[in-house]
Amino acid sequence: MEKYRIVLADDHALFRQGLKSLIVVIADLEVVGEASDGLELLNLLKSKSSAPELVILDISMPNLRGIEAIPQIRNIHPDVKILIVTMHRDQEYLYQALAAGADGYFLKQDADSELFAAIEKIRKGRIYVSPHLSEKPDISWERIRRGLGKSSLTTREKEVLKLIAEGRANKQIADALFVSVHTVERHRANMMQKLNLKKTADLVRYAIQKGYI
Repeated sequence: MEKYRIVLADDHALFRQGLKSLIVVIADLEVVGEASDGLELLNLLKSKSSAPELVILDISMPNLRGIEAIPQIRNIHPDVKILIVTMHRDQEYLYQALAAGADGYFLKQDADSELFAAIEKIRKGRIYVSPHLSEKPDISWERIRRGLGKSSLTTREKEVLKLIAEGRANKQIADALFVSVHTVERHRANMMQKLNLKKTADLVRYAIQKGYI
């Protein structure tokens, strides 16, 4: 029987091992790789001759955060499913994850009780949302279906945008956020593409209009 191939990406080794121990007892599931940060995950995916079918991805990791990694994962393996796993119960993170292209949003506190339900739902081509969030009366399912549109900025993009609007250079932004200059440049390019803007001055005007400064 061909197994359903899963890659785990989380900077907490104990949590990764916990997930793996839950997964390996199911006959048709297999963990084929692990990563501790976003860049390590991308390198792992590029090195694999056969694509995994599911990436279980922490939302908060060093070097490259989960939400920001999603489009790059899709560039490497367009058909892979992505399940975000996180401690964040903030609905804005949920909306951002699904807008970025995640197939599910899974709270770490639900690992023991909901992991297999999440995997099975995603395998069937459906969206999974943790019951602790999906049962909230203020969840906007219409907003989820719209996916926030392509103009939605991630939390990190908003941080970069604020610093751009304050007149910081890429190197200064990189130092302030403890990331590389290349990462800042990528965020800048992603924002311009999402917002359909051409120049830094346009980004600054957008930041002012949205109240980021």
